[in-house]
Formats: sequence, C-alpha cells, structure tokens
Amino acid sequence: MILTPKGFLTIGGIVLVLVAILGFMGVIGPSPDGSIFGATWWFDNGENWAHLVLGVVGLIAAFAFPASLQKPLVLLLGVIGVLVGLYSLVYSSNFLGANLENPADTFLHLVVGAWALWAAMKKPAMASMPMSSGM
Repeated sequence: MILTPKGFLTIGGIVLVLVAILGFMGVIGPSPDGSIFGATWWFDNGENWAHLVLGVVGLIAAFAFPASLQKPLVLLLGVIGVLVGLYSLVYSSNFLGANLENPADTFLHLVVGAWALWAAMKKPAMASMPMSSGM
C-alpha cells in the first residue's frame, strides 16, 4: 500500500499532520533543547504550517481524488521533494523562509521525494482476470 500514490498520500499525510502537531506543541519545535531530536533536527513554525497544510491536502487527495489525479500529484511531490533536498544540499539551508537544517532535512527530503517518485512510477498490480476454460 505504501508504494502506491494513494498509500503515499495517506501515510505521508498522516505523518505530516502528526509532525506539525508535535512541532506546534514544541516536541519537535523551535526550542532545540526541548525537542525530542535535540539540536539535530527541529522545525520552526513556517515548517510546521507547511507540514500541516501539505498533510491535510495529501489526506484529502488520497480519499477525494481519483487515481488518475493521484499519480501526477505524487509525481509532482516527488520532484519537489528531491529538488528541495538538492537545493538544501547545494545552495542554502533556507528555503522560502523555512529553515532546512543539514544534513537531516536534506536526507529526509531526498528520501521522501524518492519514495513519492517510486510510488508514482510503480505500475499498478494487474487485476486478476478470470481464466478461460479453453473448451
């Protein structure tokens, strides 16, 4: 299930909403000392809002969009994820006001982008076809 566009949107949406909520609560937040990941990986409020909006949109898309729209959406998200990861690796740790700490954010964006691309490119399982009796 996680290697399908719907699975990516569902699991990814749930994770993003949870990360946003934890970020707003300060568990993964602007106070690196209070973060469960310490100073290695934390999210500012810009990232928390981005995670919340993307997570909610992902969940809506998973259950309201037809499969024919889910696949290109997940492909687009994969391209964006990889580009943001490469941007933070090569150019800057600040993207549209969000703080992308390296290497944790870079690695995360590259992995999620690759997951989305894999899910979008994966061919759907063949529907089981009734076998003819041949008689």
